[in-house]
Amino acid sequence: MSAALLLAPAWVGLVLVAARRHRPAPARVRALLPARLPGRALVSAPSSASAPQGSSLPERLARWLPARVPRRSALAALAAAVCLPVVPAAAPLVAIGAWWLPIARARRAERRRLAAFAADLPEVVDLVVLAVDAGLTVPLAVAAVARRAEGPLGAELCRVCDEHRLGRRLADALDDLPARAGESVRPLVTALVASERYGASLAAGLGHLADDVRRQRRRRAEEAARRVPVKLLFPLVTCTLPAFALLTVAPLVAGALRQLHP
Repeated sequence: MSAALLLAPAWVGLVLVAARRHRPAPARVRALLPARLPGRALVSAPSSASAPQGSSLPERLARWLPARVPRRSALAALAAAVCLPVVPAAAPLVAIGAWWLPIARARRAERRRLAAFAADLPEVVDLVVLAVDAGLTVPLAVAAVARRAEGPLGAELCRVCDEHRLGRRLADALDDLPARAGESVRPLVTALVASERYGASLAAGLGHLADDVRRQRRRRAEEAARRVPVKLLFPLVTCTLPAFALLTVAPLVAGALRQLHP
């Protein structure tokens, strides 16, 4: 047992040194190399510019994961090799956790990105209502909101305006917006596209949409407030209650024990 404990740090150091020597080249270096070398294929992450627009989260994950399969496999093998000499029984679980960690991180990042778009929607809808009430047409209203809106949705509207200035129809550029910003912006896009293509009335629809998104934002805030007690349960049980017990119950127990044993 003592020999295993002495050899475990040496084994971990050997694995880390080997992993460092055989680590893949950085992304900036792979970008300067050709796409394929003799006898070896280089796998690089798809950039946002080369990724096709109009793709949902499962489709983006389906394109993202194969490009990182060698890296995930190496990470899982490294974690299993580090854990094997210390706790051999836990090595498969550690390898599985290391394998699924990039997927969980990608999904969490995608959820946060879509939540940022949903949180930015009420302000953008209010700005569009103000622009339309001021007498601007749909292209001018979208351009004015894109210049003044802050946040990720404003940046996407700037991209729509850039595509429109390059010659693309505004309605076609707006149709691609829900694929990048999530389904929360689809009602706004539907109203703008209907007004741009068919001349539908925009003011009344945007007024109802502004009320709906405000109610949705308030409902999300209430749901987050209701989740706060559940999130506070773990730190309360692990941090506050033990300290409270040590400060209140422990002196009483110690005093009772002293009285029982004079």
